[in-house]
Formats: sequence, structure tokens, C-alpha cells
Amino acid sequence: MSDPAAPKPPSAWWSLAVTTAIQAMVSMALLTLPAMAPVAAQGLGVPPALVGAYVALCYLAAMLSSLIGGTLVRRLGAIRVSQLGLALCAIGLLLCAVPWLPAVALGALCIGAGYGPITPASSHLLALTTPAHRMALVFSIKQTGVPAGGMLAGALVPGLSLWLGWQGTLAVVAGVCAVCAVLSQPLRAALDADRQPSQALALGALFRPVGMVLGHRSLAVLAACSFLFSAVQVSVTAYMVTYLNGSLGMTLLAAGAALSVSQLAGVVGRIAWGAVADRGLGPRNTLMLLAVLMIVGSVLTALLQPGWPTALIWAIVALLGASAIGWNGVYLATVARQAPPGQAATATGGTLMFTFMGVVLGSPAFGALAGFSGSYRLAFAALALPAALALGLLLWRARQVRREAALQAPEAA
Repeated sequence: MSDPAAPKPPSAWWSLAVTTAIQAMVSMALLTLPAMAPVAAQGLGVPPALVGAYVALCYLAAMLSSLIGGTLVRRLGAIRVSQLGLALCAIGLLLCAVPWLPAVALGALCIGAGYGPITPASSHLLALTTPAHRMALVFSIKQTGVPAGGMLAGALVPGLSLWLGWQGTLAVVAGVCAVCAVLSQPLRAALDADRQPSQALALGALFRPVGMVLGHRSLAVLAACSFLFSAVQVSVTAYMVTYLNGSLGMTLLAAGAALSVSQLAGVVGRIAWGAVADRGLGPRNTLMLLAVLMIVGSVLTALLQPGWPTALIWAIVALLGASAIGWNGVYLATVARQAPPGQAATATGGTLMFTFMGVVLGSPAFGALAGFSGSYRLAFAALALPAALALGLLLWRARQVRREAALQAPEAA
């Protein structure tokens, strides 16, 4: 008989709501400083371009912290890990409010350390509570928290900075992170019922997720694709406004509106691609389609010209956003499916190291190419190359899977 005092297992949709909200909050925390970079840079006495270094530090810490995320989830539970992540983001934001560059650098590392384990924690919860036939859709909905957090930062942070100043704004967002951590406490009994307090926190835990990924060919291919896709995604997000303003002569307001369109397309795309993967093409074929759309969207964006109708420009950047920002949910659901039973968080943490590495390296590489060539058009066109490499990897793996299946068929007979 079951223990009547035991907490009831959560529903898939309740887990989805909780994980999406937490994902949006940590995403907003990471993007709060970039969303008011000119004002914050003035207060710190540095050029706004240094925001790229801030983002790189955040994702460098996230890359490392994601590796131990799976072990922490097994020991402490997914909700407790999420609470710790929110607390680290709050501390990091407060450190960034100190007008001293070393404090800001340490704050960026704290925010990244809090951001990294959130996705392994949410993948653990959703893998336990989501039926297999809904997995891509549910994971895709959860991943809308990332662009949703970016949209919140873009919509709220600039206005708050005019009202409260850049330091006051950082303090407010830090306070919201802390409140979210406290509000999630009543959920812990039910959602962390599977935790294993005896799980060791050994140094080897840092390398175990990477070893799992490299030891499974399907996971290794997915990790490589996520590295390439994330390089495209961060470049689109970081440089869209600069490109449209500098190369097409659009006002900052108009360029910002176009960026919002691409982000909104990413939100819609994450949900739509999950449904497509679950009900039509399947995860691998959907990822291939997304790679093709990234190639097309990058080239069309590079071909944009001054004077083109706003609707056409929005349609093109929406195509690029829907693919370059919309791939994550299908990818994470595929990782969870390919992971050994009960190891979704560990596999996600291992592949996320490669995802974050693409973010850390992608944006500086894009900027270096644009600076060396003197052309953002060329840099946007070059985004087709990593997307094409990812497409090639997926096609290669699909052929391998078919070959393996064909070899096993006679044995089964």
C-alpha cells in the first residue's frame, strides 16, 4: 500500500508552470545589466561595448555550474537547486550594483553560476512528469522562459533605470529573485521527493556529465549541434540592433522593435517546433529543418536593404528568430529521450556545457569578423556556416542510425 502521508507526485503541467517561471526569472536576471548597458556603463565609467565581456563571464560560469547541476539535483532536489540558483542571481545582481569593475565581474560570475543549473533541474522535473508523446512540446514551452525573460528585461529594465537609476534597478530585480526563491519553498516536498541526500558531491561529478555525453554518440552529436546553434542564437540577439541601425540606417527604436519581433518569433517558435516534433516530423528531422531555416534566415537578413518595407524586414527577422531562438526545446527534449533512464539532468548538464561554450565563443567571433571585415552583413551571412555544419552532423547521424537499424533487423528475424 502507498503511504497516505507521502506527497502526491506533481502533474506535468504544474511542473511546467513552475520551471518556466523560474527559467524566465533567471534569464531576466542575466539580461538586466545588458538591457541598460549605456546607463550602467556611464555610471561605471567604461564603454558600453564591455557588456560583451559581462555576458561572456556569465556564460563561462554557467558552463561550469551546469556540469555539477545533475549531481546537485539528485542530492538536493530540483526545487532546492532552483532556489540556490535564484539566490546566486540575487547576490550577483547586488554585486553588479557596486560601482567597481571587480565587483561587477564577480557579480557576473555569480549570476552565471546561478543560471547554469536551472535547465538541468527543470529537465529532471519534466522528464519525470511528462509523457513521452508530449515531451518535445512541454520542453519547448518551458524553454520559452528564456526569451520571455529577455522580453521582460527589455520591457521593464530601461524604464526602471530612468526611475530608480541603474543600481536601484539591479536591487529591485535581485529582490524579485529572492522572493521567487522563497515562494517556491512550499513546492519542495512534492517536487523534491525523489532526492538522494546520500549522493556524494565529489570533484569527479564535474566530469561525469561530459563523460556521459562523449560516451553516447547521439548525445555527442546533439551537444555539437547545440554549440553551433547557440553561437548563431547569441549573435542574432547581441548584434541585431547594431546591424539594423548601422547598416540599414534604422532608428534605435525601429531596430529595437525588430529585435523584439525576432524574440517573439523565438517564443512562438519554441512552442510550435515542439508540437511539430511530437506530432509530425520527429525531433531529429525538426532539428534538421531548423538548421535549414537558420541558413535561409541568416542569408536573407544579410541581404536586407534600406528602404525595404517594415513588414518585409519583420518577416525576415521573424524567420531567423523562430529558428535561431526556437530550437532549444526540441533539442532538450531529444537529450532527455536519449539519456540513460533517470539521468536526464546529468545528460542535460553535460550537453549544456557545449551549449554555453557556443555562447561564450560565438558572440566574440561574430564581433571579430564584423570588425575585421568592416561589415555586419558579412558576419550575418557567415552565420549560415555553423547552421550548415549542424545540418551535416544531423544528416550523418541519421544515416548511422538507419545503418545500425538495418544491421540489427536480420538478427531480430
